[in-house]
Amino acid sequence: MLDILKVIRWKNLLFLALMMVLVERLISCAILAKALFGSVLLPHWVLLLLVLAVVFIAAGGYAINDYFDVRIDAVNRPDRLIVTRTLTKQQAMLTHQILTVLGVLMGLVVSYKVRSWSLALIMIFVPGMLWFYSSSYKRQFFLGNLIVALVVALAPLSVAIADTAYLSKQYGEILAYTQLTRQIWSWIGCISLFAFLLTLAREIVKDLQDQEGDREYECHTLPIILGEFWTKTIVATLLLIVGWLLCMWVFSWMPFETSWHSPIVRYACIGLLLPLLIDIYLVVRAQIPSDYRNAQVLLKLIMFSGVVFLFFIHFQF
Repeated sequence: MLDILKVIRWKNLLFLALMMVLVERLISCAILAKALFGSVLLPHWVLLLLVLAVVFIAAGGYAINDYFDVRIDAVNRPDRLIVTRTLTKQQAMLTHQILTVLGVLMGLVVSYKVRSWSLALIMIFVPGMLWFYSSSYKRQFFLGNLIVALVVALAPLSVAIADTAYLSKQYGEILAYTQLTRQIWSWIGCISLFAFLLTLAREIVKDLQDQEGDREYECHTLPIILGEFWTKTIVATLLLIVGWLLCMWVFSWMPFETSWHSPIVRYACIGLLLPLLIDIYLVVRAQIPSDYRNAQVLLKLIMFSGVVFLFFIHFQF
């Protein structure tokens, strides 16, 4: 059981679930309450099913990724290799199949409940995309990085889709006279964009860390095709874009107080912007795999810090 939890990256799944719940309860519900439409959007069981659907599909994706990456992981991470060592490839495949089927079924139930064809298509499309990513696309130039970043960004977006679909189902034409749908999409869309860019940067840093195994098995990742210098430049540029967007979001777009005395501004600068600059420094100075791993871990912490940032936003509504 412990080996299966490691294969499906339970810590990453916990973070994904936390992000989805907080996005829905701290952002969507705050917008709804401010507009006097109530305090809760999705029923608790619907939100739970939606989160479980995304978590199970992601878990299945991690399992199939380890199934296809046995030889590469034996070179890049021999001490952390689980599939073929303590877990058979058949068990990894069965884990993928069970979790993916359960996730898709749960997602379809939620889609039916909120009356959203878009959400249903996502629940069907994403598992296929994860399969092709693991079997082929991750070895192709830049495509694998984009797919992983898109899948992560779809997690909060699926919340926005479910919320707005459920609102339309509940209130119908009344929504035409409000800004609720637009506000939900604007806020969660920004969160998804940050998740996309940070995940994209992290995936490229992982490619920098895993060059040895990728090169041995002829993967066409960014570092192998472009070299370390230009790949580092791309990562630094992505993180600078995230920092610039964060500044624009906090100081120009948010309808809140934006002085230095505001807690939301202080946290954005100290908890997000400063670590981003430190991570750029770590990537630029990195020479060996452990250096890239440190940069990758810091990016994870920045993403977690971004989730904590949702609390600051919530209390400003």
